Amino acid sequence: MANAADLIQRRQRSEFQSQVKGTLSTAIKGNPDLIPSILTLALNDALTYDKATKSGGPNGSIRFSSEIGRPENTGLSAAMNLLEEAKKEIDSYSKGGPISYSDLIQYAAQSAAKATFLAAAIRKCGGNEEKGKILYSAYGSNGQWGLFDKQFGRADAQDADPEGRVPIWGKASVQEMQDKFSAVGFGPRQLAVLSAFLGPDQSATETLLASDPDVAPWVQKYQRSRETVSQTDYEVDLITTFTKLSTFGQQINYEAYTYPPPKIDITKLRL
Repeated sequence: MANAADLIQRRQRSEFQSQVKGTLSTAIKGNPDLIPSILTLALNDALTYDKATKSGGPNGSIRFSSEIGRPENTGLSAAMNLLEEAKKEIDSYSKGGPISYSDLIQYAAQSAAKATFLAAAIRKCGGNEEKGKILYSAYGSNGQWGLFDKQFGRADAQDADPEGRVPIWGKASVQEMQDKFSAVGFGPRQLAVLSAFLGPDQSATETLLASDPDVAPWVQKYQRSRETVSQTDYEVDLITTFTKLSTFGQQINYEAYTYPPPKIDITKLRL
Protein backbone atom coordinates (compact mmCIF):
# COMPACT_ATOMS: atom_id res chain seq x y z
CA MET A 1 0.00 0.00 0.00
CA ALA A 2 1.07 3.57 -0.66
CA ASN A 3 2.20 5.51 2.37
CA ALA A 4 1.20 9.09 3.14
CA ALA A 5 4.28 10.56 1.46
CA ASP A 6 3.57 8.64 -1.76
CA LEU A 7 -0.02 9.84 -1.81
CA ILE A 8 1.10 13.44 -1.32
CA GLN A 9 3.55 13.15 -4.22
CA ARG A 10 0.92 11.60 -6.46
CA ARG A 11 -1.45 14.43 -5.70
CA GLN A 12 1.25 17.03 -6.35
CA ARG A 13 2.11 15.49 -9.71
CA SER A 14 -1.54 15.09 -10.67
CA GLU A 15 -2.38 18.69 -9.84
CA PHE A 16 0.65 20.01 -11.71
CA GLN A 17 -0.08 17.80 -14.70
CA SER A 18 -3.65 19.13 -14.85
CA GLN A 19 -2.34 22.68 -14.82
CA VAL A 20 0.15 21.86 -17.58
CA LYS A 21 -2.57 20.36 -19.73
CA GLY A 22 -4.74 23.43 -19.21
CA THR A 23 -1.96 25.79 -20.24
CA LEU A 24 -1.08 23.75 -23.33
CA SER A 25 -4.71 23.31 -24.34
CA THR A 26 -5.28 27.07 -24.15
CA ALA A 27 -2.13 27.79 -26.16
CA ILE A 28 -3.11 25.31 -28.87
CA LYS A 29 -6.71 26.49 -29.00
CA GLY A 30 -5.41 29.96 -29.77
CA ASN A 31 -3.09 28.65 -32.48
CA PRO A 32 -4.91 25.77 -34.22
CA ASP A 33 -2.85 26.25 -37.37
CA LEU A 34 0.19 24.97 -35.46
CA ILE A 35 -1.36 21.62 -34.53
CA PRO A 36 0.29 19.68 -37.41
CA SER A 37 3.66 21.23 -36.57
CA ILE A 38 3.33 20.33 -32.88
CA LEU A 39 2.58 16.72 -33.79
CA THR A 40 5.59 16.56 -36.12
CA LEU A 41 7.77 18.28 -33.51
CA ALA A 42 6.99 15.52 -31.00
CA LEU A 43 7.49 12.78 -33.58
CA ASN A 44 10.83 14.13 -34.79
CA ASP A 45 12.10 14.63 -31.24
CA ALA A 46 11.23 11.01 -30.45
CA LEU A 47 12.47 9.39 -33.67
CA THR A 48 16.08 10.31 -33.04
CA TYR A 49 15.96 7.18 -30.87
CA ASP A 50 18.50 4.52 -31.83
CA LYS A 51 17.75 1.04 -30.49
CA ALA A 52 21.32 -0.20 -30.90
CA THR A 53 22.92 2.50 -28.77
CA LYS A 54 19.83 3.32 -26.65
CA SER A 55 20.46 6.97 -27.42
CA GLY A 56 18.23 9.80 -28.59
CA GLY A 57 14.48 9.69 -28.29
CA PRO A 58 11.92 12.12 -26.83
CA ASN A 59 14.47 14.05 -24.80
CA GLY A 60 13.76 17.64 -25.82
CA SER A 61 16.93 17.88 -27.92
CA ILE A 62 14.92 19.36 -30.78
CA ARG A 63 14.86 22.62 -28.82
CA PHE A 64 18.50 23.26 -29.73
CA SER A 65 18.98 25.52 -32.74
CA SER A 66 21.46 23.08 -34.27
CA GLU A 67 18.75 20.40 -34.34
CA ILE A 68 15.58 22.31 -35.10
CA GLY A 69 17.44 24.01 -37.94
CA ARG A 70 17.94 20.70 -39.78
CA PRO A 71 16.07 20.07 -43.06
CA GLU A 72 13.71 17.51 -41.51
CA ASN A 73 12.58 20.13 -38.98
CA THR A 74 11.91 22.93 -41.45
CA GLY A 75 8.80 24.85 -40.45
CA LEU A 76 8.72 23.64 -36.84
CA SER A 77 10.26 26.71 -35.19
CA ALA A 78 6.90 28.47 -34.76
CA ALA A 79 5.58 25.47 -32.84
CA MET A 80 8.68 25.38 -30.65
CA ASN A 81 8.37 29.12 -30.00
CA LEU A 82 4.76 28.64 -28.88
CA LEU A 83 5.85 25.93 -26.46
CA GLU A 84 8.66 28.13 -25.14
CA GLU A 85 6.05 30.74 -24.21
CA ALA A 86 3.86 28.08 -22.60
CA LYS A 87 6.88 26.84 -20.65
CA LYS A 88 7.43 30.28 -19.14
CA GLU A 89 3.88 30.26 -17.81
CA ILE A 90 4.13 26.67 -16.56
CA ASP A 91 7.44 27.28 -14.80
CA SER A 92 5.98 30.38 -13.13
CA TYR A 93 3.44 28.32 -11.19
CA SER A 94 5.36 25.08 -10.78
CA LYS A 95 6.23 24.30 -7.17
CA GLY A 96 8.44 21.35 -8.09
CA GLY A 97 10.88 22.88 -10.52
CA PRO A 98 10.68 23.72 -14.24
CA ILE A 99 8.98 21.32 -16.60
CA SER A 100 11.39 19.43 -18.84
CA TYR A 101 11.30 20.20 -22.55
CA SER A 102 10.79 16.51 -23.22
CA ASP A 103 7.60 16.43 -21.13
CA LEU A 104 6.52 19.79 -22.54
CA ILE A 105 6.78 18.63 -26.16
CA GLN A 106 5.10 15.26 -25.67
CA TYR A 107 2.25 16.69 -23.59
CA ALA A 108 1.76 19.43 -26.16
CA ALA A 109 1.36 16.72 -28.79
CA GLN A 110 -1.18 14.98 -26.57
CA SER A 111 -3.17 18.21 -26.36
CA ALA A 112 -2.85 18.67 -30.12
CA ALA A 113 -4.09 15.13 -30.79
CA LYS A 114 -7.04 15.65 -28.45
CA ALA A 115 -7.83 18.88 -30.29
CA THR A 116 -8.05 16.99 -33.58
CA PHE A 117 -10.35 14.39 -31.99
CA LEU A 118 -12.61 17.14 -30.62
CA ALA A 119 -12.61 19.02 -33.93
CA ALA A 120 -13.77 15.86 -35.68
CA ALA A 121 -16.64 15.46 -33.19
CA ILE A 122 -17.67 19.09 -33.72
CA ARG A 123 -17.71 18.60 -37.50
CA LYS A 124 -19.95 15.55 -37.07
CA CYS A 125 -22.34 17.79 -35.13
CA GLY A 126 -22.57 20.26 -37.98
CA GLY A 127 -20.11 22.67 -36.40
CA ASN A 128 -22.00 22.94 -33.11
CA GLU A 129 -19.20 23.19 -30.55
CA GLU A 130 -21.34 22.40 -27.51
CA LYS A 131 -22.83 19.29 -29.10
CA GLY A 132 -19.40 18.26 -30.37
CA LYS A 133 -17.97 18.42 -26.86
CA ILE A 134 -20.83 16.27 -25.57
CA LEU A 135 -20.28 13.76 -28.37
CA TYR A 136 -16.53 13.58 -27.70
CA SER A 137 -17.09 13.26 -23.97
CA ALA A 138 -19.60 10.45 -24.49
CA TYR A 139 -17.89 8.48 -27.25
CA GLY A 140 -14.29 9.64 -27.38
CA SER A 141 -11.29 7.68 -26.11
CA ASN A 142 -10.11 9.99 -23.34
CA GLY A 143 -9.94 7.08 -20.94
CA GLN A 144 -7.20 5.48 -23.03
CA TRP A 145 -4.64 8.13 -22.05
CA GLY A 146 -4.02 6.63 -18.58
CA LEU A 147 -0.65 5.02 -19.34
CA PHE A 148 0.57 8.11 -21.18
CA ASP A 149 -0.31 10.30 -18.22
CA LYS A 150 1.72 8.10 -15.88
CA GLN A 151 4.83 8.75 -17.98
CA PHE A 152 5.45 12.19 -16.50
CA GLY A 153 9.06 12.95 -15.62
CA ARG A 154 11.17 12.64 -18.77
CA ALA A 155 14.77 13.83 -18.63
CA ASP A 156 16.18 16.42 -21.04
CA ALA A 157 19.20 15.94 -23.27
CA GLN A 158 21.93 18.52 -22.83
CA ASP A 159 23.00 18.48 -26.47
CA ALA A 160 21.44 17.99 -29.88
CA ASP A 161 20.97 14.39 -30.98
CA PRO A 162 23.07 13.02 -33.88
CA GLU A 163 22.09 14.01 -37.40
CA GLY A 164 20.71 11.67 -40.03
CA ARG A 165 18.25 9.79 -37.83
CA VAL A 166 14.98 11.40 -38.98
CA PRO A 167 13.74 11.44 -42.60
CA ILE A 168 12.45 14.53 -44.35
CA TRP A 169 8.85 13.33 -44.37
CA GLY A 170 7.78 15.50 -47.29
CA LYS A 171 10.44 13.96 -49.53
CA ALA A 172 10.70 10.43 -48.13
CA SER A 173 9.32 7.43 -49.99
CA VAL A 174 6.94 5.07 -48.21
CA GLN A 175 9.76 2.53 -48.05
CA GLU A 176 12.05 5.05 -46.36
CA MET A 177 9.31 5.82 -43.85
CA GLN A 178 8.77 2.13 -43.18
CA ASP A 179 12.50 1.59 -42.74
CA LYS A 180 12.65 4.31 -40.10
CA PHE A 181 9.60 3.01 -38.26
CA SER A 182 10.93 -0.54 -38.43
CA ALA A 183 14.22 0.61 -36.89
CA VAL A 184 12.36 1.67 -33.72
CA GLY A 185 10.13 -1.40 -33.60
CA PHE A 186 7.09 -0.08 -35.45
CA GLY A 187 5.39 -1.48 -38.54
CA PRO A 188 2.89 -0.47 -41.26
CA ARG A 189 0.07 -0.22 -38.71
CA GLN A 190 1.88 2.38 -36.61
CA LEU A 191 3.00 4.28 -39.70
CA ALA A 192 -0.58 4.55 -40.91
CA VAL A 193 -2.07 5.63 -37.59
CA LEU A 194 0.55 8.39 -37.17
CA SER A 195 -0.21 9.88 -40.60
CA ALA A 196 -1.25 13.18 -38.98
CA PHE A 197 2.25 13.46 -37.46
CA LEU A 198 4.03 13.19 -40.82
CA GLY A 199 3.25 16.59 -42.27
CA PRO A 200 0.69 19.39 -42.54
CA ASP A 201 -1.65 17.56 -44.95
CA GLN A 202 -2.88 14.27 -43.50
CA SER A 203 -4.96 13.49 -46.58
CA ALA A 204 -1.97 13.85 -48.92
CA THR A 205 0.19 11.77 -46.58
CA GLU A 206 -2.41 9.01 -46.51
CA THR A 207 -2.70 9.03 -50.29
CA LEU A 208 1.03 8.39 -50.47
CA LEU A 209 0.96 5.72 -47.76
CA ALA A 210 -1.94 3.96 -49.47
CA SER A 211 0.24 3.39 -52.53
CA ASP A 212 2.09 0.72 -50.56
CA PRO A 213 0.30 -2.66 -50.32
CA ASP A 214 1.49 -3.26 -46.75
CA VAL A 215 0.36 0.11 -45.43
CA ALA A 216 -2.79 0.58 -47.52
CA PRO A 217 -5.08 -1.74 -45.48
CA TRP A 218 -4.25 0.16 -42.30
CA VAL A 219 -4.78 3.55 -43.94
CA GLN A 220 -8.19 2.39 -45.13
CA LYS A 221 -9.04 0.97 -41.69
CA TYR A 222 -8.33 4.28 -39.96
CA GLN A 223 -10.10 6.32 -42.63
CA ARG A 224 -13.23 4.19 -42.10
CA SER A 225 -12.85 4.56 -38.34
CA ARG A 226 -12.71 8.35 -38.58
CA GLU A 227 -16.07 8.29 -40.37
CA THR A 228 -17.74 6.62 -37.37
CA VAL A 229 -19.21 8.48 -34.42
CA SER A 230 -16.59 7.31 -31.94
CA GLN A 231 -13.48 6.90 -34.16
CA THR A 232 -12.58 4.17 -31.66
CA ASP A 233 -10.12 2.11 -33.73
CA TYR A 234 -8.26 5.20 -34.91
CA GLU A 235 -8.14 6.99 -31.57
CA VAL A 236 -7.22 3.95 -29.47
CA ASP A 237 -4.45 2.84 -31.85
CA LEU A 238 -3.08 6.37 -32.14
CA ILE A 239 -3.00 6.80 -28.36
CA THR A 240 -1.35 3.39 -27.88
CA THR A 241 1.29 4.07 -30.54
CA PHE A 242 1.99 7.61 -29.39
CA THR A 243 2.32 6.50 -25.78
CA LYS A 244 5.04 4.03 -26.76
CA LEU A 245 6.74 6.55 -29.05
CA SER A 246 6.80 9.18 -26.32
CA THR A 247 8.95 7.10 -23.98
CA PHE A 248 11.61 5.67 -26.32
CA GLY A 249 14.87 5.48 -24.36
CA GLN A 250 13.47 7.32 -21.35
CA GLN A 251 13.72 6.39 -17.70
CA ILE A 252 10.76 8.16 -16.13
CA ASN A 253 11.39 9.94 -12.85
CA TYR A 254 8.18 9.30 -10.93
CA GLU A 255 9.19 11.81 -8.27
CA ALA A 256 9.58 14.66 -10.76
CA TYR A 257 7.73 17.88 -9.95
CA THR A 258 7.15 16.91 -6.31
CA TYR A 259 8.14 19.19 -3.46
CA PRO A 260 8.25 19.14 0.34
CA PRO A 261 4.85 20.03 1.83
CA PRO A 262 4.80 23.10 4.06
CA LYS A 263 5.78 22.38 7.63
CA ILE A 264 3.22 22.95 10.32
CA ASP A 265 4.34 24.58 13.57
CA ILE A 266 2.46 22.47 16.08
CA THR A 267 3.27 24.96 18.82
CA LYS A 268 0.86 27.39 17.17
CA LEU A 269 -2.01 24.93 16.94
CA ARG A 270 -4.97 25.53 19.18
CA LEU A 271 -6.16 22.27 20.66
